Amino acid sequence: MPRVSGVVTTLDNGATLDACLASLAWCDERVVLDSGSADATLAIAARHGARIAQQPFAGYGPQKQAAIDLASGDWILLLDADEHLTDAGRATIQRELAAPRADGYRLPRQEWLFWRWAHPRSRANWQLRLFRKTVGRMNAVPVHAAPIVDGRVLDLPAPFRHYGEPTLADRVDKVNRYSTGLVAHKRGKRIRFMALRLLLYPTVAFLKLYLGKRYFLGGWAGYFAARTQAFYAFLKYAKVLEARRQDASAE
Repeated sequence: MPRVSGVVTTLDNGATLDACLASLAWCDERVVLDSGSADATLAIAARHGARIAQQPFAGYGPQKQAAIDLASGDWILLLDADEHLTDAGRATIQRELAAPRADGYRLPRQEWLFWRWAHPRSRANWQLRLFRKTVGRMNAVPVHAAPIVDGRVLDLPAPFRHYGEPTLADRVDKVNRYSTGLVAHKRGKRIRFMALRLLLYPTVAFLKLYLGKRYFLGGWAGYFAARTQAFYAFLKYAKVLEARRQDASAE
């Protein structure tokens, strides 16, 4: 099997990093790029024998790309510090990489919804997280940066889990920060049908999760997750409109 590098970026992830790195113990190396943790993050990484580097946070995409560049493996398995690979996911990846059929793989992410895991019959979020280092790189999206691959990409049923925000307040704080981070990127760009997006897209975002991904099966936790996603969809356009109005009034 080719060499695999498990790659993680961190900042004060002491609560979740242990599970993340433990799930990557089978990798040939584990690379942790930290951006200034003040909690137990670095001690946990050292205990797992990870190769640790530090640099100031350079933005979501650039920080992850810097971590990927540190890796020496032929394949990159990219996880966030609040995610971990399941045993079934590990076994599936190991079988696949014995004779790879593609250059990159989308894996199904199972979500923690406040106080429970998403219902087993909810649809997972498929994300490209496993790829050949020579043909993969991070895109330039400002907040939701993701890998892109110059080559064939397949879906691989190798599940990993994401520990989302433990409280509604934490989730609201996150969508507030993320939507603010998008303002500078979108402020000067033309956005088609801005008014319709602001009026209609929050409802579309809610329905995509609540009905499309079957979050209704998760009871109130699923409803809260879909509703806060709709709030995020509203905020990211409302803040751009607010910024443009402020710019116009300052002229």
